[in-house]
Amino acid sequence: MLGNYLIGLREGLEAALVISILVAYLVRTERRDLLPALWAGVGLAALVSVLAGAALTFVPSTLTFEAQEAIGGILSIVAVALITWMIFWMARAARHMKAELHLRLDGAMAAGRGAVLVVALLAVGREGLETALFLWAGARASSETVAPLVGAALGLLTAIVIGWAFYRGALRLNLRLFFAWTGVFLIVVSAGVLAYGVHDLQEAGILPGLGNLAFDVSALVPPAGVLGTILKGVFNFSPATTWLEAAAWILYLVPTLWLYRRIVWGKAPVPPPSGGDVATGSGPRPAATSVSTQA
Repeated sequence: MLGNYLIGLREGLEAALVISILVAYLVRTERRDLLPALWAGVGLAALVSVLAGAALTFVPSTLTFEAQEAIGGILSIVAVALITWMIFWMARAARHMKAELHLRLDGAMAAGRGAVLVVALLAVGREGLETALFLWAGARASSETVAPLVGAALGLLTAIVIGWAFYRGALRLNLRLFFAWTGVFLIVVSAGVLAYGVHDLQEAGILPGLGNLAFDVSALVPPAGVLGTILKGVFNFSPATTWLEAAAWILYLVPTLWLYRRIVWGKAPVPPPSGGDVATGSGPRPAATSVSTQA
């Protein structure tokens, strides 16, 4: 549940920051009449994300076991690719997110309410679809359904509260540091999801080596025990791991963490702009410091 809570919190907080930027800009430019269209886009993005999660959950259940494993493995790898892209995109380009959103909204305001709805739908929907896919992959890897959803829901609720506090100017938080370290956590979680995706493809008969174990510590870490449940739920750790799973885990985790560290901590931090910031301090998350939420 902890892993899914942090995923929901991080993704929800990104969406909350996007919404805060859009709402604050409409208020500042005295276009409050477009706020209903903006919120309609946000609501539609949430609905699409929920429907995507439902489709991922129920559609594969009608297929054969091998087909379910093949789809699960492929979508797990897709989820890892998307979440990895998102982590590095945020580390590199998020400092320009506010200006880019303002530019898109300027064009949308000139085009009308429908265009504003589309801007909100696309900006928030991307975060929602990434969250739905990654949470589905994590829930499948942990072999649980209720706990991951509860954890993600609590994370999203926390993000909504924090986003509202940012907009009202009641909370200041070092978001750059928060996003930097949650990025590290998500990379570790992604490595586990990737390994489990490889295991699914092995069970589907697409990849070889299902019976070739690199290690089996089931006696020391029983899968049904407390430690095994925690490791499985948070890091997707499998006590019985094949050589191909272990290779995928290492080949993803080591270079990805090395590159992420180079990008995030291997350069001088960008000083935050003055006035209206929602974050303080130094760190690798310059985009968050540029969000001015005061009208």
